[in-house]
Amino acid sequence: MGLFDGLLGGVIGAEMATVVNGLIEKHGGVQGIVSDLQAKGLGGTVQSWIGTGTNQPVSADQLHQALGSDALAQLAAKIGISPQDLAGKLAQVLPQAIDTLTPHGVVPPT
Repeated sequence: MGLFDGLLGGVIGAEMATVVNGLIEKHGGVQGIVSDLQAKGLGGTVQSWIGTGTNQPVSADQLHQALGSDALAQLAAKIGISPQDLAGKLAQVLPQAIDTLTPHGVVPPT
């Protein structure tokens, strides 16, 4: 079980918690994925996930561009779905996952 699987499992489901955990670990932690997504043009959106207000939505296309085809293909292969389907699922669960992992609007240190 990964670092965040237990915390996220009840929020987004065990299978997607494992995927999100892998994505976060690949980026060096919550701070890493937050920084990467912000650098790829999703700054305001990601900041809404961290903050205590309403989470702004993100599209599958935005995540596909931000995360890259190779990363999505590798993660999708692990759970046996297409990269497009994975991007769609991540668009649904990633905002909630980041929100859960940044209580009180604070990104945990790496």
